[in-house]
Amino acid sequence: MALEQVFECPRTLAKLRSGPLGKLLEGFCQWLLKCGFSRGSIRTHLANVSHLNVHLGGPKAPLHETITAKDVEGFFRVYPSRCRNRRSREEHARRVRFSVRRFLAYLREEGRFDPLVLPPIYQPLRAAYLEWMRHYQHAADGTLAVRAHSISAFLQWLGPQATGEGLSELSAERIEQFFIAYAQGAGRAARRSMQSALRTFLRFCLHAGSIRRRLDLAVPTLRTYKLSTVPRGLSEVQARKVLESVDHRSIAGRRDYAILQLLHTYGVRGGQVRALRLADVHWAEDQILFRALKNGKDSLLPLTTAVGESLLDYLQNARPHGAWPEVFLTCRAPYHPLADSHCLSEIVRRHIQFTGLDVPSKGSHVFRHGFATRMVAEGHSLKAVADVLGHRHLATTFIYTKVDFNALKQVALDWPEEVSA
Repeated sequence: MALEQVFECPRTLAKLRSGPLGKLLEGFCQWLLKCGFSRGSIRTHLANVSHLNVHLGGPKAPLHETITAKDVEGFFRVYPSRCRNRRSREEHARRVRFSVRRFLAYLREEGRFDPLVLPPIYQPLRAAYLEWMRHYQHAADGTLAVRAHSISAFLQWLGPQATGEGLSELSAERIEQFFIAYAQGAGRAARRSMQSALRTFLRFCLHAGSIRRRLDLAVPTLRTYKLSTVPRGLSEVQARKVLESVDHRSIAGRRDYAILQLLHTYGVRGGQVRALRLADVHWAEDQILFRALKNGKDSLLPLTTAVGESLLDYLQNARPHGAWPEVFLTCRAPYHPLADSHCLSEIVRRHIQFTGLDVPSKGSHVFRHGFATRMVAEGHSLKAVADVLGHRHLATTFIYTKVDFNALKQVALDWPEEVSA
């Protein structure tokens, strides 16, 4: 039995197996062991969840096969005022909530949690829009995720009107009203993302017959200028400083160093590093394959000695054992591939901040910009830069002409001489 692998005291075992959650806690313990949690962490989680067991009834209470959201909400509402922990009551309650949420994650996987939450009224409309984007616009998964986030904000704002029938009353004035209110509290990138999402959504609505006229023209236009910004990346010296600051003795350090080496050596996107699979590293041919993102091109590049050594160090000495095809996993249980771009950007940000470098951005893209800038400075053509970066269209790479100082010197005007009267 799983509980016997963690606990030895017969009294503790009997207490965990009694009460309404007695049968579920055995499975929860087995799930934690399978996920790679240490026995100390498992004891803590089970001790915290036992408070929920007490809340739901005493030892003679009937066994529960499922848990409902109402059960959990009632526990969270009353427990903080009842707990008698000697330490900070707020801190203890926070730890209990964390363990209960871990327990709910197990119950969801087993189909034993009833959320009792109705889906939002706009869910069918949003799902139809995303399917239209995938089928007719050939949108990538990353684009669909961004569009879903943006359009959900608009549909929530519409409220009861966010249905196929309700959109028949949508007006240009309401669209403008929403966008102006949204833009006031959003940055430039968020405003542009919402602008694109609204326009494609309203075109979908016209295609589906939910609206009868082109309301995409009602989305306000924000004046922006192509190539108006200058790419700002890490210089070679700065990048080396970040790499040298990583502690290779820890599990997280070995993983982070391999990630930073890939970003610095190849200038790939953070998403390509997260998606890198064990099969993409061709050790015998000394090659590494980065899958395309944003409708770009796959990049098959030479596997350098430094990158190969950092990957081997991580795979042999730090990567958790498991059947995941992705190279990079979390360092703490439950082990799984890095979930989203925020995880990897946070790794980069943490190490840049540790070095004390003063750079405008601390996300993974600073390595990509720095890589492209170095290629341009070394005299490589824009076509070569585009091929390595995986750009499908050369126009995407034009932004780096602004850092081609050798070419800019040739078109610079002479400083005017002073003419005396």
